[in-house]
Amino acid sequence: MRRRLTIVVAVALVVAVVAVVAVVGVGRWRDSHRSDLERAASYVPGDAQRLSWTDWAAVRAEVGARLDGSSSEREVRDLLDQGFDRDLTSASALVQSAPVLQARFGFSPATADWELFSQSESGAVVVIGMPENTDFDELADRLERAGFTRPSEEDGVWLGGDQLLPTLGADLTPELQFVALDRERHLVLTSDTADYLERAVDGLGDGDLPTGVDDVLAASGDPVSAAVYDGPYACGALAMSQADASDEAEGERLVDEAGGVDPLTGFAMSVQPGGHVRVAMAFETGDQARRNADSRSALASGPAPGQGGDFTDRFSVASATADGRVVRLDLAPREGTYVLSDLSTGPVLFATC
Repeated sequence: MRRRLTIVVAVALVVAVVAVVAVVGVGRWRDSHRSDLERAASYVPGDAQRLSWTDWAAVRAEVGARLDGSSSEREVRDLLDQGFDRDLTSASALVQSAPVLQARFGFSPATADWELFSQSESGAVVVIGMPENTDFDELADRLERAGFTRPSEEDGVWLGGDQLLPTLGADLTPELQFVALDRERHLVLTSDTADYLERAVDGLGDGDLPTGVDDVLAASGDPVSAAVYDGPYACGALAMSQADASDEAEGERLVDEAGGVDPLTGFAMSVQPGGHVRVAMAFETGDQARRNADSRSALASGPAPGQGGDFTDRFSVASATADGRVVRLDLAPREGTYVLSDLSTGPVLFATC
């Protein structure tokens, strides 16, 4: 009897170990198949409604800039100017602060791998991915020399506040008032609220974004810059109700002619490597996605009430496809246009709900 119990226990232990290994293996496989944007999004609080992404390593590559921690403020400004000209920096929360960050903080668009700005009704946090060889002891010393109060724990919140920032330089975003360092994940996190930043740090890696947001993140690939919204935010921020009465009426007529639209569960517009723009829109069902692939493509190929002129003045629709619950529009911008920065806020007819 004892031998039988021993065998049963041993088998149970083996099964448990195999199950754990399988779960870990699946987790590692999923992580290895996620984009940098998807991995970054897993670090933000689950109540995030709006995500603004800038892949700074990709921006530097796109403009041919080779910068490091010793680069001058002028070189940083040149990077930003060239990035702006290519519509690659409009999503960043750090642009106006970049020269001071380079000089005083030890991290900036010149050295960061990427930046994700997360906003919700509860608060906002900037998550900055740093290279693996980043010296976090040096970052901590730089923050202390700048006047931030060192936390009692290594992963705690560095206290700065609105009285400190003006002493460090002009035009610093309030999102830099409080800072946290995550050495294990090579992250710097900042916010204008200490409590919200502490919450973000405590929940790192536990973010559970809505399904529609996950869908459009996956469909966005590896963008250089992106604006990502959950369904309710997209349906408000991009709504034709923000236009004047005549443009709103024109929009309703065009939507009817296109065959109607369904509400979005997620929305993303991104600049891809090489400059083309991708729009990903998620819906409740695959049937809705297939219907909206046609109607949204038609709307994106016609007049742009609320924006002025026609969308064809800004881009051509290279393709419109439905895959599961997601519609993807691939747009080819006209020379000299700024599609992401112009159309990531409303009213945008082809993104209306």
